[in-house]
Amino acid sequence: MDSFEFNKIAGAVLGTALGVMALSIISEAIFSESEPAKPGFEIAVAATPAAGAPAAAAPTEEPIAVRLAKADVAAGQKSASICTSCHTLGKGEPAKIGPNLYGVVGGPAAHMQGFNYSKAMQDKRAAGLTWTFANLDTFLTAPQKFVPGTAMGFAGFGTQAQTRANVIAYLRTLSDNPVPLPAPDAAAPAPAAGAAAAGAAAGTATTPPASATTTATPPAATTTTAAPPAATTTTAQ
Repeated sequence: MDSFEFNKIAGAVLGTALGVMALSIISEAIFSESEPAKPGFEIAVAATPAAGAPAAAAPTEEPIAVRLAKADVAAGQKSASICTSCHTLGKGEPAKIGPNLYGVVGGPAAHMQGFNYSKAMQDKRAAGLTWTFANLDTFLTAPQKFVPGTAMGFAGFGTQAQTRANVIAYLRTLSDNPVPLPAPDAAAPAPAAGAAAAGAAAGTATTPPASATTTATPPAATTTTAAPPAATTTTAQ
């Protein structure tokens, strides 16, 4: 091997080494790790209320009468389309898996003659359950909770309060003689029986009891009169 060939090989090895070194320096510059400002990881932990602290109040729903007053029948018809997989809605239509729902609002539980209702629903009818607006609202929230053992597989509309009212408003129209809507002001809770009395009592000044005055009677002074000594008389014998 002459010197020219050796130089070529040595140059190639040296060039490769320099290239690898350059790549190493460049990669360290690009992918260099920086020290975190705060070591470790932050884990969000939900605050636990202290023992004995009052629980947060659940959101309250508007009364069904108030929700019915602003109900959207068209929206209720759209939401009620889920019912048509098991029920028919038109007058005189035969039942499906579930009974026909024409005239259900205001009617008794198990209202459709000839339909094989579950024993739980038949027991409700025997107990006098009527599908009032309030009862339907509760039933459509969670059917299995309102009528345990019902064959109805629908889980309910849950907390969608206005959706339930819309559906009930639509079902109300499926009748020859729709039940009148309740007045919204009738749903306003009556004031507590003792509220007025409590308010009157709060505005009346309370007269504090008269303080008892105890007068200490000083003890009577005791006067002692010293009797003079009796005189002694000596008689000479």
